[in-house]
Amino acid sequence: MTNDSTSPKTSAWSGMVPVDDTALHVTDTGGTGVPVIYLNGQFATQGYWRRTVAELGPGWRHITYDERARGRRSGTSADYSFEAAVRDVDAVLAARGVERAVVVGWSYGAVVAAHWAHRNPGRTLGAVLVDGAFPYDWLDDAMADRIRTMFRRMRWMTVPLRITGLTPRMTADQQAESNIELGVLSREAELGPVLDGLTVPTRYVVASGTSLGSKGDEQERIRTSLDGVTARNPHITVGAKVSSNHGAILSKDFRAIAASVREVASLAAR
Repeated sequence: MTNDSTSPKTSAWSGMVPVDDTALHVTDTGGTGVPVIYLNGQFATQGYWRRTVAELGPGWRHITYDERARGRRSGTSADYSFEAAVRDVDAVLAARGVERAVVVGWSYGAVVAAHWAHRNPGRTLGAVLVDGAFPYDWLDDAMADRIRTMFRRMRWMTVPLRITGLTPRMTADQQAESNIELGVLSREAELGPVLDGLTVPTRYVVASGTSLGSKGDEQERIRTSLDGVTARNPHITVGAKVSSNHGAILSKDFRAIAASVREVASLAAR
């Protein structure tokens, strides 16, 4: 799928984009296709999107990047807040000269995508939210303590992997507080109005089973919050419910994600 014939051809590019007190490692495949910007999971890297990018192919302009302190090249920062993550979307698009794009986010990135699309309806061609952005009150004091304990226990494993880019260059406490902030932002009273206010074609691709840190049917109960979302907002539907769990969805169900990208872009072009 391509833009109109007047769209200039952009060369492929990879490099650093300065933002605030840091810089982000960005990859832009270039071309004349519809721009798609991919927003990673909370501690993931742009490499997770490679199968979706390959499935969609060179007819699209794919823009991926590593968030602050993620991957091997993006810089560290004094600010790992959610608002910083939203600002980074603007910084990357501005640096690459992109005015309008399809925004695709997984997990934490899905919440960033929902907020960015809500704030920028004129710049959003469509949104694909991959097993994230569920308005549900899953965070309480006990869960916050669980999160802090989990990240502190994982330090022995994650710190040595920082040099490989597989784990973020953030402290255990920084990672835990970022996850807790996500819980606050995911509450129905916080996220519900954002989703209700979306006016662009939006598709969810929903996983099954558990995710890191969840217990029993906890994650499936969280996903049921979509029933109210889709009932209230006709712009939002579930594009696919897949059998993969939260961690495997990008590697196993990239075809379903790509299909939803095609669908929202097609609807935006009407």
